[in-house]
Amino acid sequence: MPVPWFLLSLALGRSPVVLSLERLVGPQDATHCSPGLSCHLWDSDILCLPGDIMPAPGPVLAPTHLQTELVLRCHKEADCDLCVRVAVHLAVHGHWEEPEDEEKFGGAADPGVEEPRNASLQAQVVLSFQAYPTARCVLLEVQVPAALVQFGQSVGSVVYDCFEAALGSEVRIWSYTQPRYEKELNLTQQLPALPWLNVSADGDNVHLVLNVSEEQHFGLSLYWNQVQGPPKPRWHKNLTGPQIITLNHTDLVPCLCIQVWPLEPDSVRTNICPFREDPRAHRNLWRAARLRLLTLQSWLLDAPCSLPAEAALCWRAPGGDPCQPLVPPLSWENVTVDKVLEFPLLKGHPNLCVQVNSWEKLQLQECLWADSLGPLKDDVLLLETRGPQDNRSLCALEPSGCTSLPSKASTRAARLGEYLLQDLQSGQCLQLWDDDLGALWACPMDKYIHKRWALVWLACLLFAAALSLILLLKKDHAKEWLRLLKQDVRSGAAARSRAALLLYSADDSGFERLVGALASALCQLPLRVAVDLWSRRELSAQGPVAWFHAQRRQTLQEGGVVVLLFSPGAVALCSEWLQDGVSAPGAHGPHDAFRASLSCVLPDFLQGRAPGSYVGACFDRLLHPDAVPALFRTVPVFTLPSQLPDFLGALQQPRAARSGRLQERAEQVSRALQPALDSYFHPPGTPAPGRGVGPGAGDGT
Repeated sequence: MPVPWFLLSLALGRSPVVLSLERLVGPQDATHCSPGLSCHLWDSDILCLPGDIMPAPGPVLAPTHLQTELVLRCHKEADCDLCVRVAVHLAVHGHWEEPEDEEKFGGAADPGVEEPRNASLQAQVVLSFQAYPTARCVLLEVQVPAALVQFGQSVGSVVYDCFEAALGSEVRIWSYTQPRYEKELNLTQQLPALPWLNVSADGDNVHLVLNVSEEQHFGLSLYWNQVQGPPKPRWHKNLTGPQIITLNHTDLVPCLCIQVWPLEPDSVRTNICPFREDPRAHRNLWRAARLRLLTLQSWLLDAPCSLPAEAALCWRAPGGDPCQPLVPPLSWENVTVDKVLEFPLLKGHPNLCVQVNSWEKLQLQECLWADSLGPLKDDVLLLETRGPQDNRSLCALEPSGCTSLPSKASTRAARLGEYLLQDLQSGQCLQLWDDDLGALWACPMDKYIHKRWALVWLACLLFAAALSLILLLKKDHAKEWLRLLKQDVRSGAAARSRAALLLYSADDSGFERLVGALASALCQLPLRVAVDLWSRRELSAQGPVAWFHAQRRQTLQEGGVVVLLFSPGAVALCSEWLQDGVSAPGAHGPHDAFRASLSCVLPDFLQGRAPGSYVGACFDRLLHPDAVPALFRTVPVFTLPSQLPDFLGALQQPRAARSGRLQERAEQVSRALQPALDSYFHPPGTPAPGRGVGPGAGDGT
């Protein structure tokens, strides 16, 4: 559909040079050429088939330069289409071949041969035009008179009117002769776009803003523009009125283009490719690129867009070392997207990888043969270089470089150089590549590693035998040393490995001192004891509930034990929790973790998870075990210090110290605890604290 003149004015700008475009009247294509040349346009389009390059039989006309100009093809005074005029400049290439008779005998050539040299030259020039979704090819016949035929000189140009194109579209033009004697010329041009299609960025997203009227119906299409082959559609939708289309930044690639057109018959389609220079689009392109192995030797590069790249083989050894390019002896090869490429390999190997570089920067690396041949092998790659007179040299590829064989260097390949050369001569190495200039061999190293480990194990066995002999010679001393070692492992090591969390109710300051003495005595076993007395700073920062939950979870995860130290105040708090489900307000200190812990301790007892993880304890003359609520007596409750051996046995891991050793440790704890007990029950000049406080208190006798 023709575009109104005011829209063309908006798109082309207000420059007088631009607005004074030449106007062509009528829908017919036409051609004209330079003075002295004759040209003719075929009536219909032809198939776009360039064909292969052929050797020129003599002087031929060849396109040397393409030149474009924007013109207007107008159907009415105010309705015009944008059109691309193409001028093809031609020159004479090639030369006449000398006849064999004249070259051999130096005689004069046959006069009949001179006639073609004085004849005019004719050529069929093809113009190929592509602007998504349109593609056309036209044929121009050109004739040059003999007087203008001068080798290597320009003879003029032929002009074609014209290829219609949409505003904002990208046009690509090729020119070549038929048959084709030289590589085709090509030219790419971006036409001006309409102002109602804009692209804006918003953080990681991209907005396509279409400012059209509310009644306007239009189509929107996203596609990948391909240098070779047809475009690949990605998304299409019919819309109405102003729209803002949001694209994620991960969807951007350099060849992503946008096409917009009114939903009317023969409407003009506007194309724009705004992401060609976008760094995010180029990063996404390489993230989407993949190497795909087709056969042993052939592979291809899959990518949404064409890209400049070159590839080479590299060797990747296990252990995390960088992949080392095999250039030389191999060379870098230019890569074309979706085109099958081949490397001259004889065999595949899992350590062979393909590196793809773009602008001398590594963009992609994949070990294509690892999927079918297994993981990386501990093989050494030998590079064989062949010189004149059957001279050859070998080197082993290592992270530090290529080590010549044989060599006195300190590298692994140099130390095993003689064995590697023997394996190569005996045919135990796998040949991967062979050429007149050299070869590549992969030699296994597993057997040499196994031999080295066998020597290490043999040395260990000899050392163990010598140590056993020494121990036998000093049998009595050895037996005593082993007995003491075994006893320490069974007793001290078992206790050291268990944590204990001590919970109590802070009835008064005297009881807190008694709890501190018990905790210090238990640490001398040693046990890893946690008690809130020693963590007041963390308790204030975290709060009693959070601190206890963290300590309880850590203790139980490590296989430790939670000790509930009952006192009259603790029994009262437990009774209140069991009756009302909450703790009654009372005179509790700000660091009383026992009251905060009941919300987490009670579920363990109610659900039967307490046995094995909890024990109870109370002090003689302060509380009778029967005063402890029945729910908490589902775990052992010990009186201290009268039942210290049993209490310490419950705190230790299974298979801990024997009863004799346990009794010794109980006496040690009792001695450390006794001064604190005497101070609590018989303070000088005051009655014993704690008597008659709470249910079940002792009588003090």
